[in-house]
Amino acid sequence: MNENRRVVVTGVGAVTPIGNNVKDTWNNLKSGKNGIAPISLFDTSNLKSKLGAEVKDFDPKEYLEVNETLRTDRYAQFAVAAAKQAVDESKIEGTVEPERFAVMFGTGIGGIRTFEIEHTKMLEKGPRRVSPLFVPMMISNMAAGMIAIKHDCRGSAMPAVTACASGSNAIGEALRMIRHGYADAVITGGSEAAICPSAIAGFANMQALSTSEDPDAASLPFDRRRGGFVIGEGSVAFVLEEYERAKARGAKIYGEVCGYGSTCDAYHITAPHPEARGGAQAMKDAMKEAEYSEKDIVYINAHGTGTPMNDAIETVAIKKAMGEDAAKKAYVSSTKSMTGHMLGAAGAIEALACLFALNEGIIPPTINLKEQDEACDLNCVPNTAVKANITLALSNSLGFGGHNACLAFRKV
Repeated sequence: MNENRRVVVTGVGAVTPIGNNVKDTWNNLKSGKNGIAPISLFDTSNLKSKLGAEVKDFDPKEYLEVNETLRTDRYAQFAVAAAKQAVDESKIEGTVEPERFAVMFGTGIGGIRTFEIEHTKMLEKGPRRVSPLFVPMMISNMAAGMIAIKHDCRGSAMPAVTACASGSNAIGEALRMIRHGYADAVITGGSEAAICPSAIAGFANMQALSTSEDPDAASLPFDRRRGGFVIGEGSVAFVLEEYERAKARGAKIYGEVCGYGSTCDAYHITAPHPEARGGAQAMKDAMKEAEYSEKDIVYINAHGTGTPMNDAIETVAIKKAMGEDAAKKAYVSSTKSMTGHMLGAAGAIEALACLFALNEGIIPPTINLKEQDEACDLNCVPNTAVKANITLALSNSLGFGGHNACLAFRKV
């Protein structure tokens, strides 16, 4: 098989806390719009953390039949919506053999809202009241399966489930599927809808969530005031396609996925390795595939969760991967300051930020960065977007279990 097939992005779709389409999402990332607010989906009075980055004004009936919405978890609804936007924009349907059309879609948790609802029914009303669709609504592969059904993708249809690295791993594995000849096009990305009481309680009790009640002082990547992440939700999808066939059919090309690194710290179930060995290696691998040189003007969309340990250790990873001088010259920002941490969808929306930053020469900011931590001494693009003619964009994702993924993008 040809191992040198180039892979490009020909369609993008988005359902996010800052916009239910790509245009609004990108414009709000550029302008520094904060998508974080008090949680409205349920009563938070007995929870430690009360803020979230919710998707707003989303109507699943725009993408699904009424009866489908009743048997589909919110995470899968988001995924189907984003995928349809991406496929429609790419105009790929009818141009690729179904057996050569695949799906690789990430989620960290899958249908946790369904699990919570149905488990409560069982405890309160007995097992006979549990939905017969409980299991298919809950399982983490269902977004990939539904996307494949909707778009007749008869190639491989799989989830990537690597916690907060899921979206990036999905895109990276889709890249490899096309590069190595297993598919000609792949619908990929990530989705999550885990803003529910049990998830909030679990994350809060492990002291991972911010307990601030001020939306402008909650998700604070690289800031010395940071005290945890803010949970977000949504989905971003891409159509990845082999370059020559995309060019031949006159497809709009957003950029090239030109590098991917995937590693494991093999260290701890939640904490990153203190020397950032896995994160640094993932970056090195992606940069090598992307043929990085010192002449490159680099933007890094950092994992940047706003947890005390993550941001400092990711800074170490960036310096190890690039060298101290190059790391300090690179533009680095965390869009989680605006979207919260979208968990399995985080890598997907951050890939979107990288592609559009390359195309428009605009770096989205890290908002609410007022007291930058000395342990995060990088060019973190505080508060306001900046113009820069970048040539390489990197997206970092670091997940529980020690999973690390880095994606590299260039303009075509």
